[in-house]
Amino acid sequence: MLSTVELIERKRDGLELDADSIGHLVAGIVDGRLCDAQIGALAMAIVLRGMTAAETHALTRAMRDSGRHLTWPDLPGPVLDKHSTGGVGDCVSLVLAPLIAACGGYVPMISGRGLGHTGGTLDKLAAIPGYRSHPGLDQMRACVRATGLAIVGADAGLAPADARLYAIRDITATVECLPLIVSSILAKKLAAGLDALVLDVKCGTGAGCRTLEQAERLASALLATARACGLASRALITDMNQPLADAVGNGLEVQAALRLLTGSATDSRLWTVTQALAEPLLMTTGLAADRSAASTRLHQALASGAAAERFAAMVATLGGPNDLIDHPERHLPAAPIQAPVFAHGSGRIRAIDTRAVGRIVVALGGGRQRPDQDIDPSVGLSAVLPIGAETGPDRPLAIVHARSLADWQRAAEALRAATTLGPMPARPDPEIIAILADPHDRSGRRATPDAGIARADASDIGADVVTAATANAADAA
Repeated sequence: MLSTVELIERKRDGLELDADSIGHLVAGIVDGRLCDAQIGALAMAIVLRGMTAAETHALTRAMRDSGRHLTWPDLPGPVLDKHSTGGVGDCVSLVLAPLIAACGGYVPMISGRGLGHTGGTLDKLAAIPGYRSHPGLDQMRACVRATGLAIVGADAGLAPADARLYAIRDITATVECLPLIVSSILAKKLAAGLDALVLDVKCGTGAGCRTLEQAERLASALLATARACGLASRALITDMNQPLADAVGNGLEVQAALRLLTGSATDSRLWTVTQALAEPLLMTTGLAADRSAASTRLHQALASGAAAERFAAMVATLGGPNDLIDHPERHLPAAPIQAPVFAHGSGRIRAIDTRAVGRIVVALGGGRQRPDQDIDPSVGLSAVLPIGAETGPDRPLAIVHARSLADWQRAAEALRAATTLGPMPARPDPEIIAILADPHDRSGRRATPDAGIARADASDIGADVVTAATANAADAA
């Protein structure tokens, strides 16, 4: 075995590392044999020289195996999860997890905090008083068994190599690197003992992937690596050219999720994406025979109140209030300033700079500019108008929730600047841009730009599109 320095040199020079070498480096990240400088040098070498598909698979497996593996031998249903690459107003996890649990699945969802312009699921849950987002593995297991789900932060025992590597990537300009992103996402999911995973790859002005080509590369690399590690998976590329929910901000997004869970917002973009992500999980694991059956089960779980009950049970089990669903206003924080923002003029909303909207919430105090920064769960935007809506003197762009009048004024001007009025394009962006399956799963399809998910026929396009995209991703890596 070459020394640590020799292995870093080999990657620096663009040479391929075998699985044993990658395993040696990952073990050194965990046990301290690699210092921070060496980890940073290795990460930069990977950014500059890339990794082959085989190297990416090996890195993912080694990161998965760097800590404990969860197993669920006593559960009567499949163990399922989803991952989103991050967006604005994206509170899908808070709705999808209890929906899947109400349909017979079990969801040990390992989530993270937000950094930059996107919000994190754990930050949203932190708006709920008493909620324990890091309960430990034993309590997480107990919650999953009792309620069907647990949305929590990563335990130190799960994929510990990722925690240290990511902390160093965050301060060495090595976050945006396809092999490192893929291995970071999948290592924790694989360690959680899943039977199937659905991946939500965001694309647009508010996403890490600005273009469809970038999103396809990431989605395809994730699918190829998941398959190499034995995990059934499906990826959707979804639109992030506008906020997904009509609220942006941690406590406000919890309220948006609760509205959907209690059946008052099923015509929303949030529901369209949530349903599209949940359906393949049910179909892949036999909880539904086809898309029609999956859709029926999801609507029943919502209409009956079963999904809301699952969410309420999880919150109570993990230390939150027992009556959150019935009385969210008693528990979720409210900002002292809540006032509408009107556009300078009237017209139809043509475009939204979604990244700028996310930054508005960060500037209000609802996001982080440093990893150690505290956030205010009460601030943000509500009643956000979508693209295509009419705005004018009687219909504001949004309501800004702020801690002070000065904060509100700055947010108001930024929101006006982020919103473009004008005539609509002939073909607006769909919520679901593409659906990609494992290259060996011939149920995969790629949606046409104007195809709604309800009209899609999963059998009409085979794996050739996915295979080509996967090859491109492997070459690029």
